[in-house]
Amino acid sequence: MKKYIFIFVMVFIFTGCKTKNVETKTEDKKEVQVVLLAGQSNMQGAGDFDQLDPSEIKRIEKISSRVSLSFNGGKAKPLSYYDNKPSEKYEFTKRFGPEIFIGLTLAENNPDQEFLLIKCSQGGTALYGAWNPNWTAEKAKAVEKPKKQNIKLYNMHVQDVRANLKALETQNKTYKIIGLAWMQGENDAAKEISATTYEANLKLLVQSYRDEFGVENMPFVIGQINSRYGKFKKLGPAMVRKAMEDVVNLDANADIIKTTTDANWSDYPKHTDNVHYNAEGQRRLGIAFGEKLIILNK
Repeated sequence: MKKYIFIFVMVFIFTGCKTKNVETKTEDKKEVQVVLLAGQSNMQGAGDFDQLDPSEIKRIEKISSRVSLSFNGGKAKPLSYYDNKPSEKYEFTKRFGPEIFIGLTLAENNPDQEFLLIKCSQGGTALYGAWNPNWTAEKAKAVEKPKKQNIKLYNMHVQDVRANLKALETQNKTYKIIGLAWMQGENDAAKEISATTYEANLKLLVQSYRDEFGVENMPFVIGQINSRYGKFKKLGPAMVRKAMEDVVNLDANADIIKTTTDANWSDYPKHTDNVHYNAEGQRRLGIAFGEKLIILNK
């Protein structure tokens, strides 16, 4: 009898320890909320970080320990500016895009949450070409400059996202993709073939991201373009702007940041080139993206 009692006690202790270890491992896992960012130059960003208010910089530094950014395939790092080589156009050295205030807005709205932003962007690229999930050399040659005709940005971003998600898994962290921020379209508006097909290509892009990562209702937020350049500038920008609105109107899980076509750019201020958002413009744009994502995730 004593022998059986001893065996029973040992089994109980072993089972209890094993259960406790499993529970501990489960508790150690932390869900990271993931945001995808994609587009061209205004997603890449031309904001001067040093022009931000010192109080805002302190707020950014405060949340950077739980908001990480992976940019164009780079390793995820605490949210901050990226280095800029001074030029005649942009003399500053600390550059940022909408990710700074997207991260700040999300983090301050949920002070106990960890976030990972995965951004892929390149200036002067089109949804018809480099960003097209159904990329072809023919389409790329029709709209992209020679040096960019072999770039497949959608595929690059998907690879970046998968690599980052795998890295989270190795850290014993779970994750949830809570949305995609899209700031792109100026180059498509510059040519007839890409402007007239923008709506169909944008729908394809949204569905491709959702299918690729198995998130059926992934929130999608679009920054509406308002620049005018290229051979099709009289009609193209209006076509792309309307296409963006039409896509959102047909998708309950999408929203748009509307912009003015007034060259004073009073809503989202720009540099003197009338194309790229300055520090204040990027600040407002990032906040708008963040607020839209919060609403879509409720």
